[in-house]
Amino acid sequence: MLAPMFANLSAGALGLPLDHPTAIDLAVRHDFGGVDPDPTYFAGLGSVQAVSEHAAAVRERGLSWGIAGLPVPLDGPAETFRAALVDLPATLELLRAAGVTALGTWVRPMHEELRYRENWRLHLSRLSVVAELLADAGLRLGLEYIGPKTFWSTERFPFIHSLREARELIAESGASNVGVILDSYHWYTAGESAEDLAGLTDADIVSVDINDARTDRSRDEQQDLDRRLPFDTGVIDLDGFTAAVREAGYTGPVKVEPFMPSLAKEPVDDVLADVSHRLARAISA
Repeated sequence: MLAPMFANLSAGALGLPLDHPTAIDLAVRHDFGGVDPDPTYFAGLGSVQAVSEHAAAVRERGLSWGIAGLPVPLDGPAETFRAALVDLPATLELLRAAGVTALGTWVRPMHEELRYRENWRLHLSRLSVVAELLADAGLRLGLEYIGPKTFWSTERFPFIHSLREARELIAESGASNVGVILDSYHWYTAGESAEDLAGLTDADIVSVDINDARTDRSRDEQQDLDRRLPFDTGVIDLDGFTAAVREAGYTGPVKVEPFMPSLAKEPVDDVLADVSHRLARAISA
């Protein structure tokens, strides 16, 4: 039987300035099933063996890893992209030693200079290179599409901002280790429904984020960096979203990413107790 999806503590996604050891302690205290890996912390441990031992200790406390951020800009300047590729193998070695299984990045949904097909070719060529390096290390890559019209319409040429487009790019790359990061906020702002998630499998989904939206804005007025905690407003059909994710047989991390600066001003234990409860509701519904 496949393991179920699990509640993941992503301190960065919550805007909480927690160091890695503290995040682990708090994840255990508040009944999360996982915590984000921290490649910078891993590098500071000094050796691959030390990273492996740290990861074993984390597992002994009942935690799995979420996903790491991809340190390679798929749409950055050529020299920046090449420099990041040079440094990537060292990071992948640490992640493998820790038992991390996936990395993720978002696709910038517009460009001021590149038309859609030009931008598509750029992403396709770079995705192929990155996916091959990750595959050699036994790692998956998740791509997150960004849905809000208030974001993708701000430059001359819109780019990928829907699940269909993201899956088409992945399919054309031919990379079997690349899937999508599903975010309920982007799913909602892209005008998608549970029907759009039908047919997805665990192999197609690398990570899942859940959030809610403001009640005083229409779908096309929602701002990417102004969200609400899951089940807070009911604007987003989270029951339908999570039911479709369960139907896909998804077994990975689920996190909350609300972009609410107010959370950092509240007692951290209160915030995490609340977030853990909301995640438990989503996962068990």
